[in-house]
Formats: sequence, C-alpha cells, structure tokens
Amino acid sequence: MWRGSSSARSSAEGDPDSGVSIDTVPFVSGHLTRAREFLGPAGVDALLIVKAENRRYVTGFTGSAGLALVTPDVTFLAVDFRYEEQAVAEAPQCTVLRGGRDPVAALVGALKASAIRSIGFEAEYVPFAQVTRLREKLAPAELIPLADVDRLRWVKDAGELAAISRAVEIADAAFAHTLSVLRPGLTEQEAALELEMSMRRAGAERVAFDTVLASGPRSALPHGRATNRRMEAGELVTLDFGAVSDGYCSDCTRTVALAAADDRDVDASARTVIAAAGFGEAFGHSLGHGLGLEVHEGPRLAPQEEAVLEAGMVLTVEPGIYLPGWGGVRIEDDVVVTADGCDILTTAPKALRSFSVS
Repeated sequence: MWRGSSSARSSAEGDPDSGVSIDTVPFVSGHLTRAREFLGPAGVDALLIVKAENRRYVTGFTGSAGLALVTPDVTFLAVDFRYEEQAVAEAPQCTVLRGGRDPVAALVGALKASAIRSIGFEAEYVPFAQVTRLREKLAPAELIPLADVDRLRWVKDAGELAAISRAVEIADAAFAHTLSVLRPGLTEQEAALELEMSMRRAGAERVAFDTVLASGPRSALPHGRATNRRMEAGELVTLDFGAVSDGYCSDCTRTVALAAADDRDVDASARTVIAAAGFGEAFGHSLGHGLGLEVHEGPRLAPQEEAVLEAGMVLTVEPGIYLPGWGGVRIEDDVVVTADGCDILTTAPKALRSFSVS
C-alpha cells in the first residue's frame, strides 16, 4: 500500500468544515477501478490525468486545476492552495497532496520512493510545453503518450445515466417554457436568455454550452449564436441547448416556426424546399456524438468512427438540413444505448409549431 508524504491528507468521511459535500460527485469508486484496469492494457505503471472531465470522473474532484496520478495501489490528487480543502472533501478515495503554489512538486515528492518507471498521459489534451516540463520533473519515470484515455468515460453507469436524465428533464422543461413565450418581435438574444434562465430556475448548475438560437436565414448556421435580430412571422427558429446536472450534460435541438399559417402549409413548404435542394448535400455534419461530463465526447456517429456501440453509451442523434440563404432545420435527441436497442431520453415535442402574431 502506498503512503503519502507529510503534505498529503485523505479522508473517508470528507471535511465537514469545507462546505463541499462528497455526495455532489457520486459514482467514483467504479470509475477508479476502471482507470486502474486501464493501466495494464496501456502498458504503463501509472496514469497521469490533467483534463478536468477525466480528473473529475476518476477522483470526484470538481475544481478547475489539479493533477491526478492513478497507480495500482493509490491515487494521488495534487492541488494548489485554492483547492486543498475542497479536494479532501470531494475525493475521499484519494491521497490529497497539498501543493501550495506548486502541485507538481508535491507529486514529485510523493513519488520519490516509488518504483514507477512509466506514466501514461492524455496525449490529445496536455500541451507540448507542459509535457516537456513534466518530463523534466518526473524523471527518471518515462512519460508515455496515450491517445484514448477519454474512453474510460464512454460507457455510463447507473449514477451517470440518472444525472444525464435529470439534465435532459431540465432542458425539456425549459424548452416547454420557451415555447410559451416565443413570438415574432422578440430578439434572438431575448429568447435565448429566457431559455437559459428557465434551465437555471429548474435546477441546472449551468448551461452545457453557449446556446444556439438562430432565426430566419440565420437558421442555416448550424452553430449560430443569438443576436439582436428580431424574429419575424413565417420564419424558422433553430434552438440548440443543454443543461448540466451533477456535472453531466444534456444536448437538445429543436426547430419551430413563427408563423400565422397552418402547420400543414409550413410542413408542405419545408418539404418542397428540401426536395428541391437535395437532402444529402444539405446535411454536412455527423449524425451525433457521445454525451457525458463533456457535451461532445466519444463515440461519434460518423462514417469515420470505428468504435462499436455498447449498452450504456449515451449519444445525441441530430440530423440537420441547411439551405444557405434560406434557413435550416435540425432535430436532436439524447439517446442511451441498451442491450436490445435504445431508450430516447429527450421528451421535448418534435412537431413543427406555429406561433401567431399577437
């Protein structure tokens, strides 16, 4: 069993005086086991984790800075003075290294008597300059670049599924509220603010990403940010939005119509334009992506993705058609892969809605 240095502190109960509850980040025990099982196939003695989402997944620590080192026997979590108490409370399964102003030095000190000779790191995330500094300080241990550390998070457990489901519920409720106030004359920014405030009121920690809300010709922009443009009757409005609950994201896209016309007229008009333009050329992005601690994570639903879908993966399914100079439509749902198919988590209505001028 590893023993930390005198600067280390771990606690099975958390720190009652820190104001942080370890219950805010569940699921960590199984995640840590998964990380340790990753060491053998990766051919390394330890795994260095810098990326915030991976660090939170393995340790439970939600702070914005810190280094985690997973070994077969112990997991070190080195943080600076800002996060020392928070780390103790949130990461009771870790040996917390109080790093003051230099967490790397604290980690180096804890490893002095170790037999670790190879340390894997997140090659697709850690900058080259940081890798260079870490190699100098962690020598004689060799740093080994690993390209697939994020795969640890791809298959979700029951706790993660519950968090994502809650994030989906929040977003669905916010969309329903936004439909009740969306009308011609509102600016895109006003509508986006209404949507985001509704998610926060419903319990979202934050929005999962910058809300996309684009109307009229701007709805042809897949990631069009809200502007001060006033929406007009007869226009399509595309909304792409998500909430965060217990750190986990939802991601939903809906398109509505601001029109006084009958729904059937809007539908017929859209079908005519799509048929004339050609569906294939108007759909330029992948069908979807994995969803979890990051709003975009693996695997992707794309021609280039070679991964096999597994039960427990959560993905978005978001086909879109974009006609430059006219507008665009995208429908997106959050879906969990099951042993015999899938369950659709998103319940926001898909029907094209028309809103009369008031």
